[in-house]
Amino acid sequence: MNRLISIAVVVLVPLLIVAYDAFYTVNETEQVIITQFGKPVGGIVNEAGLKLKIPFIQKVNRIEERILLWDGSANDMPTKDKLYITVDTFGRWRIKDPLQYFLRLRDERSARSRLEDILGSETRNAIAKHELIEIVRTTKDREPAFDPLLAKAEIGQLRPIQRGRRLIEADIFAAASAKLAEFGIELLDIRFKRINYNESVRQKIYARMISERQQIAERFRSEGAGEAAKIIGDKEKDLQRIESEAYREVNTIQGVADAKATEIYAAAYNQSEISRDLYDFVKTLETYNRVIDPFTTLVLTTESELYHLLNGIGQQP
Repeated sequence: MNRLISIAVVVLVPLLIVAYDAFYTVNETEQVIITQFGKPVGGIVNEAGLKLKIPFIQKVNRIEERILLWDGSANDMPTKDKLYITVDTFGRWRIKDPLQYFLRLRDERSARSRLEDILGSETRNAIAKHELIEIVRTTKDREPAFDPLLAKAEIGQLRPIQRGRRLIEADIFAAASAKLAEFGIELLDIRFKRINYNESVRQKIYARMISERQQIAERFRSEGAGEAAKIIGDKEKDLQRIESEAYREVNTIQGVADAKATEIYAAAYNQSEISRDLYDFVKTLETYNRVIDPFTTLVLTTESELYHLLNGIGQQP
């Protein structure tokens, strides 16, 4: 009995090993190339299910059938206007010709390396042929919104572009697609993920932007100071004109009032000889009151009217 079990084990185990290596499965997301001694045999197996091959002699090589993502590394490259920028790209691709892909590249690692070389090279060539403004903008007729107060400073005015980022990406796509087709790869899309100034020149760019804005601010300050001086000058001019007109009006009114008062006084004091004498006397007293104070010393002659007036004070009429 033990001998039969040993014989069964010796026979069945190799058969199980052979059967295990003879069968393989194909998933819906992959395609298979069978190689024999390193060379492809048969066609492309892309139907899902359980398949059979020659055990130990033939090998299963699985190839992805889904759309794959390629995320390139950020690289520094110069533009046509000699500005160094850092460009980060990404794309989508798939294996269109599995046999060609397998013969030229063998695996996905080699494919990604070749994608990096070809797409990076074509991106560098496209960037070098265009100025920075063509790379970062897409629409030709874009009208930016800007503050009307900044119109004199020429802020918000965009220089027209000839092509734009979308067409540059299309150029990279067309040039790289032809080269990748030789490897059985179909490039589906490529886009710029990020574009930025190189770190070595970024601070200089920021400093230049700050300087430009400071110049614009200084220009506004200068124009504001000039406008303020003009307003102050107009104010002083208007103030002097108003004061002059007011002074003239005051003098005119005062002159008319004095004339009217003189007329009234003349009419009142000119009614008789006594009233006229009274007027002379009152005016004389007013004059004395203005010119004589407690500290005044007068030297008068006997013929002086003031002497006669003062000499007559206290005498009975």
